[in-house]
Amino acid sequence: MNASLVDTPHVAPQQYRGTIRSLSRPTLWADQPAWSRRLAAPTTVAQPRTLYIQGITLDGKTFRPSDWAERLAGAMSSFRPAGSTGGIGAYIGYSPYCEPRTIDGIKSVIVDESLHGIEPMAWDFVMNFARDNDLVVIEAGTKPEPPSI
Repeated sequence: MNASLVDTPHVAPQQYRGTIRSLSRPTLWADQPAWSRRLAAPTTVAQPRTLYIQGITLDGKTFRPSDWAERLAGAMSSFRPAGSTGGIGAYIGYSPYCEPRTIDGIKSVIVDESLHGIEPMAWDFVMNFARDNDLVVIEAGTKPEPPSI
């Protein structure tokens, strides 16, 4: 066998122009001059809200099909917190940001507003689903008003 082929490491050739980033060291906070190291004043961050989408229309009718909550939560099941296990070790289940529940005999979906921070389009999908189907949406901790008939 040719000796030059044995000594050559098996790596793919890289391009130096285009989409490959430079391998230079990032600027660290400690490397910056003291006068430029300004700490931002602590700010209070609002906690994400928890919303209940109830399976009752604004007219007071039960929303159909009867498995709508499971279908909606199933569509959102791939949106999970960072660091969640994935791949072959993952289990089939609902996302903690969008879970189906039956509350007081009413099919509902509990939606955490943290979903918006992970994927705004997923949040919009859930909220538009509720709006388009005239479903009752309430914030956790508030009591819904009975529908006026």
